[in-house]
Amino acid sequence: MLDPKILRLVAITDDAEEQRSTLVDRVAAAVRGGATSVQVRLKRASPREVVEIASAIVRRVSVPVIVNDRADIALAAGAAGVHVGEADLPVSASRRFAPVNFIIGASLGGDAELANAKEADYVGIGPLFTTDSKGDAGKAIGIEGFRKLAGLSGRPAVAVGGLSAERAAQVIAAGGVGVGVINAIFSGDDPEGAARSLAAAIGM
Repeated sequence: MLDPKILRLVAITDDAEEQRSTLVDRVAAAVRGGATSVQVRLKRASPREVVEIASAIVRRVSVPVIVNDRADIALAAGAAGVHVGEADLPVSASRRFAPVNFIIGASLGGDAELANAKEADYVGIGPLFTTDSKGDAGKAIGIEGFRKLAGLSGRPAVAVGGLSAERAAQVIAAGGVGVGVINAIFSGDDPEGAARSLAAAIGM
């Protein structure tokens, strides 16, 4: 059964190709700073590259690693789970071949995605605020939109999209179990310090 504590601070990898060689080191730094899990999101990488990078992260860190989009890649990499979006294999289909304790999260940005999200172990709701790190993100829904969708899903809810330390604290106050962040951790030169600041803001 999913322990919601692993979702408190999810470090979502950036997809900067010019920094891919340092990604594993930067992820390890974020975990030292307090990240409770890692989501490997590499939209521009080949399946082989994702498996290699995710496997390296799994070997390096002590927290659960979740791979975006494809359960088969997550399993090949030895990851703890997968996070699926609207265009990916539905949660119910992934469950047919996933191990019993395999974590399956689902994106939730509106009512149309609720049916799939309700079958997941947790939901990633957003974008809460405008973000430039996800080109496929929809319209910002704000804190109230997050609160509404979290309640309708009935699942542990992680907020994503444009989150700073201050905004992350608002998510926890609104009933979220955690936050998932890209830029707030990986856009600067000190992912460990950035993660530590976020962790402090959400009471870790």
